[in-house]
Amino acid sequence: MASSPATLGRWNRIVVIVLGIFLVSWGGPAASAFWGSVSSGFGAAKADAVAQGAKPTTAVSGTSVTVTWTASTTAAGRPVTGYSIARYGSATGGTKVAATGTCGTSVVGLSCVESSVPAGTWYYTVTPTLSLWQGTESVRSTATTPVTDTTAPLAPLVTALQMIHQGNAANVPVSGTAEANSSVVLTVSGTGSAPITQTIITNSSGSWTATPVDVRVFTDGTINYSARATDAAGNTGAAGTASSNKDVSSPTVTGVQLTNGGLAGVVDKGDKVTLTFSEPLNANTICSAWNSSSTGTQTQSGNGSSQVVVNISSGSVLTVTGAGCQTLRIGSVALGGDYTSTVLTFAGNNAAGSILQWNPAAGARTLTITLGEGTAGTKTVPATLPLPTPTYTPASGLTDIASNPLVVTTVPGTPSRF
Repeated sequence: MASSPATLGRWNRIVVIVLGIFLVSWGGPAASAFWGSVSSGFGAAKADAVAQGAKPTTAVSGTSVTVTWTASTTAAGRPVTGYSIARYGSATGGTKVAATGTCGTSVVGLSCVESSVPAGTWYYTVTPTLSLWQGTESVRSTATTPVTDTTAPLAPLVTALQMIHQGNAANVPVSGTAEANSSVVLTVSGTGSAPITQTIITNSSGSWTATPVDVRVFTDGTINYSARATDAAGNTGAAGTASSNKDVSSPTVTGVQLTNGGLAGVVDKGDKVTLTFSEPLNANTICSAWNSSSTGTQTQSGNGSSQVVVNISSGSVLTVTGAGCQTLRIGSVALGGDYTSTVLTFAGNNAAGSILQWNPAAGARTLTITLGEGTAGTKTVPATLPLPTPTYTPASGLTDIASNPLVVTTVPGTPSRF
């Protein structure tokens, strides 16, 4: 007897259901196929399959491994709902170990991190899942070896300039040594601005050189450098430090004073010219025979090549020559009064000689010229007010300790006379 269309439809649905039950019971959650659609038409039942997972890539940071892969779909293009991650101790065969960390559950995204991975070499796989179904496990990743080094690198050695001045403040060199192939984070700090940081990778010998640092953003004073090294295992060590003194202010002349040491109002032996500065000068830029790093008083006097010669022109302008300095930078002092109509020379030997003395002490910062034996001037500058005002014109090339140049300009002093 012929069956009605309704009867045939019911039989079709029963066949589809039975076949679906068979596939699920046969494969369970791991079955690679499921029924994508069921309808009253016998040919409408369509099987779909979850594709094989994509081969993952890995990245190691210390004992942590980041696993990354591309998205999977079913054969029909449906997106999967998650991924399960596992690792093996060999490229083939071996025991499957479920990953932990953010890789330990069904991962929705396309990457995860397994922390505290045991020592050894591991091969990771990715298996896509869709509801109760899962695809085929991916091909194993390349060998992945977590770094189990837990020893922090030593503090880097930091080398920096002792003094920073106008000429180098925009490009201060900083370098040093640290653990080979480590990452060094350099922090430069001072007052007046936020710290400056750089990251430098050391070479195979452990040497590193920072990009020259512009410290003009910081005010004058101490500039501090701190460097920490992080090795390939992610261990960060203690900081290595160094410091510089920044001084970009030019020194100035703050005083020009004449002091009588013989006959009042007459230029003669014992008279003094005292030049005062805003900060200590580099003594070597005054007299090349003087020590630039000395903090004590330095003197030139004597005879022969050490003889200090004080010259006063017919126009009453004082200069100094000799003094045993291969290079001597003083300049000239216009005395401000009419002391002579002829050229005068004051030299003398030993105790009777002229003296050139630099005193860098905080309460002084003075360069003093004392006249030795010589022919006294024939003119007298009276003590009537106002007293003459001496003026000083420095020589070019004088600098402070930081190498900032003294501006060459004429400076008036205190009204005074010999």
